[in-house]
Amino acid sequence: MANTRFTNWEKPTILHGVPTKWNWLVLYPEGLTLGTNTDIGAFTLLVAKHGIEIQEEVQIGSHCAIYSYSTIDGKAGKVTLQKNCRIGTHSSIMPGVTVGENAVVGAHSFVTEDVPANTVVAGVPAKPLKQK
Repeated sequence: MANTRFTNWEKPTILHGVPTKWNWLVLYPEGLTLGTNTDIGAFTLLVAKHGIEIQEEVQIGSHCAIYSYSTIDGKAGKVTLQKNCRIGTHSSIMPGVTVGENAVVGAHSFVTEDVPANTVVAGVPAKPLKQK
């Protein structure tokens, strides 16, 4: 079933280091794949140097950080947010992580490992809480 939240969804203009009209920011936009009917909250940062794929119907809360590269430990890898997953406000997704279809990441979580489809995770580091 298609999400009815967006009747006229359009991909925003995305430039390196320039906030979109909804005030989220992308570094290395050439590495970003953005599906339709996505909802990304204000003040979210996407560092797509090694690839970020956001599939359709994904919701990302405000003040999130999604990194395909970490300057702290040198880890790098594509981040994939699969169809209809939800990322709670103030969460961080680290390099190489896949968040599965219909999965939910609780607010203020730090995700360092893959999240299976239909799973709710939360915490620092994020751990599974339940299956949907």
